[in-house]
Amino acid sequence: MARWGGFGVTFRQMFGRRVTTEYPEEKRPKPARFHGRHVLNRYEDGMEKCIGCELCAGVCPARCIYVRGADNPPDDPVSPGERYGFIYEINYLRCIHCDLCVEACPTEAITESKLFEFSFTSRRDAIYTKDELLVDDEGRARRLPWEHWVGNEDEWTSGWVRATAPSGRAAYEGQVAWSPELGFGTRPAETCQSEGAEVVDAEAG
Repeated sequence: MARWGGFGVTFRQMFGRRVTTEYPEEKRPKPARFHGRHVLNRYEDGMEKCIGCELCAGVCPARCIYVRGADNPPDDPVSPGERYGFIYEINYLRCIHCDLCVEACPTEAITESKLFEFSFTSRRDAIYTKDELLVDDEGRARRLPWEHWVGNEDEWTSGWVRATAPSGRAAYEGQVAWSPELGFGTRPAETCQSEGAEVVDAEAG
């Protein structure tokens, strides 16, 4: 009879409550500050936020970002400033998703989505160019064939608040932290940063 005891455990679990998700068709919800695949954002008028300052490349500890700026064409400017990001590349074979590039960016041009599933078949695919990183005309991330997107994992690309900026302090709760974005407008102000709100959230969870 001992040999059948193990089957009893199996059959009981078959009819019990499932604790796993039906991956890859379903994904677990990601935290607001989850570090996923990067996107290059645009302003509401369609102009690019990147000004080619190269601060993101300079702060990157993995040296995975390559940026080269160029002067804006006077008759057809790409960004509001004097310069724009002419070349922008991220090597995802090196990226550690530390988000220091997001911290360093002065114009909030580079942020991250919630996507983290990549299935590269070549090294070339792992090096994302500006055409692949720049959001489309609706402000959404460009979904590439080797990425596994489910739902709106590019909905809150600016949900990650800068930890060292004033917007991360409880005293600044309720203030808008991000400039308007194409397709999303002005993001709502951050909440639950004060000590009392954090306690309430913890109890509710």
